[in-house]
Amino acid sequence: MSVHSGFFPAVRPRGAVRPERCELCGTPVAARHGHVVDTGRRGLLCSCRACFLLFTRCVSGEARYRAVPERYLWDPGHPVACLDWRRLDVPAGFAFVLRRGTRVTAFQPGPAGAVETVLPLDLWADLTAGHPLLAAAEPDVEAIVFRGTDRITECFLVPVDACYRLVGTVRRSWSGRDGGPEMRARVGELFAEIQRRARPLCGGAD
Repeated sequence: MSVHSGFFPAVRPRGAVRPERCELCGTPVAARHGHVVDTGRRGLLCSCRACFLLFTRCVSGEARYRAVPERYLWDPGHPVACLDWRRLDVPAGFAFVLRRGTRVTAFQPGPAGAVETVLPLDLWADLTAGHPLLAAAEPDVEAIVFRGTDRITECFLVPVDACYRLVGTVRRSWSGRDGGPEMRARVGELFAEIQRRARPLCGGAD
């Protein structure tokens, strides 16, 4: 069953400005800065470089705060030829998957935010068996993002803050019943950026 997610909260109103301070220590930050996941509250925090580095070595399950890595990967050796969206219970052609502990959740961005569906573990195990990229994502801080058609599915490993951008882009630009041309164009631009930044997965790991 799908429910609205608390992990990806409502985006700020159009024109709102993010506070240009670290949300951990209050130090001023530049427009481009790192992020830290608050695993306790399931939220994303802006961070200064010092706080970001402080939490880069935190191991999943052992710390409340974890720095979001900056890597973007794809796997040319194991393409996802055509993802069965019905098996994922995702009604649209793009989504992302996040792992927290043993729980694997698919998120579908929409006009009200992200809707989440907990995936059966055997389904995800079947997918990861043939696609090392899916298993390479770090829990809590990295996600697997998909965009597919009837013929091909694009698949990338991305930092979780890229998923926040995707959720915000969809919500801000959505119109009509199916999202409208502006939303599809903005999502296309974001996927083009992800594709430009992605490096090949080497030997099953970065």
